[in-house]
Amino acid sequence: MGEYEQVVVGVGARAGVDADEVCALVEETLRAAGLPVGAVSALATVESKAGEAGMAAAAERFGVPLLSYCAEELARVAVPHPSDAVREAVGSASVAEAAALAGSGGGRLLVAKRKSAAVTCAVAGVPDPHDLRHHGDAEVVDAGAGLVDLAVNVRTGTPPAWLKERIAASLDSLAAYPDGRAARAAVAARHGLPVDRVLLTAGAAEAFVLVARALDAVRPVVVHPQFTEPEAALRDAGHRVERVLLRASDGFRLDPAAVPEDADLVVVGNPTNPTSVLHPARDLAALARPGRILVVDEAFMDAVPGEREALAGRTDVLGLVVLRSLTKTWGLAGLRIGYVLAEPEVIARLAAAQPLWPVSAPALAAAEACVTPRALAEAEDAARRIAVDRAHLLAGLAEFEEISVAGTAEGPFVLIRVERAAEVRTRLRALGFAVRRGDTFPGLDRSWLRLAVRDRATTGRLLQALDHALALTSS
Repeated sequence: MGEYEQVVVGVGARAGVDADEVCALVEETLRAAGLPVGAVSALATVESKAGEAGMAAAAERFGVPLLSYCAEELARVAVPHPSDAVREAVGSASVAEAAALAGSGGGRLLVAKRKSAAVTCAVAGVPDPHDLRHHGDAEVVDAGAGLVDLAVNVRTGTPPAWLKERIAASLDSLAAYPDGRAARAAVAARHGLPVDRVLLTAGAAEAFVLVARALDAVRPVVVHPQFTEPEAALRDAGHRVERVLLRASDGFRLDPAAVPEDADLVVVGNPTNPTSVLHPARDLAALARPGRILVVDEAFMDAVPGEREALAGRTDVLGLVVLRSLTKTWGLAGLRIGYVLAEPEVIARLAAAQPLWPVSAPALAAAEACVTPRALAEAEDAARRIAVDRAHLLAGLAEFEEISVAGTAEGPFVLIRVERAAEVRTRLRALGFAVRRGDTFPGLDRSWLRLAVRDRATTGRLLQALDHALALTSS
């Protein structure tokens, strides 16, 4: 489903059709397209059929609007499978195909019309321009070896030697099944929470899948631009996902009032990838509602000095689910370790959706090691160095008239806007630097790039390369 931004089912029917027959053919038609029922954005039909009780009831069952078009408008839509009999009776050569195409606003036909005794269906979809499965590692893998990696936000020089030793020592226990009790207790203690409020996961990515599959959302909303995996996981689980798009003109700041009041699952990042904006904790807490799950992705919060604006450890925010990752600060992307903090009932539902032994023994050892006082102090030192290095990067970027930074960067990366960004990115790659394209994030277009914060020497070389790339691009 993730490859389509909008899916519309066109429906034609005989007079007096009942909802059961409409729903049965719609579901069969969706299966033929490999689409879940939750993928449907709307049903569409001709005006003369929109008043049918069965048609309206079918749309209500699917929880989508029923769009209607006059026969003259549908007659102007070119359809691949016209019918003279339908044209004579209704005025359109195929109500189902024409309504699906009209409703999708320029989409393409995914399933041609299918018929039952009294109903005809067709499916059209609008391709999503954003590749939700594109991640920063592809920039390095696709570009080849020897590049300075500014596309992935994992801290350089990690994992540290002491952490490697702890992980290596765990290899002696590989013959036994993993026992996560000690690591879970350590994470709970780190946040001042009882153990039943903690779930260990194979990275934050697994947590997004668990949320999508286990929490039965009816109206999920994702606040963008942000990490795309939460929406991809929700779509893969059959959910129809709504987007709240933050604007560059507002500095990508969150307005809680922009989130629909009846959204029962809201996902937001803090600090947000890729904008690097740190939302005030009070604004995030303002999103909480009875009956709503509020998922806050804090994967980069340990890169913020003092972890200010963090919600991890809070028990006073209704429906709060906080996701944390240990892969970014500690260089453990290949090990896959993260955790969820939530109410015990939510943790139990997520755990029930996990396979047995979801986190390996080496990952458990890493989790336990990374929440010790020594590790937390080291992470805080790293966060303060990142803040200094980020200020150096921002000062250098400010020297370029062609480059703008929207919002106030607080994470270990910076989002920049530059004309002909795709060409600049290609030239930077030729000069030895891999940077992250921004157009795969909903809410951004091809003019955005994300740069990881690195040490001053690396940043100096990057700024020189940028100067060269911009000169070549403008020539």
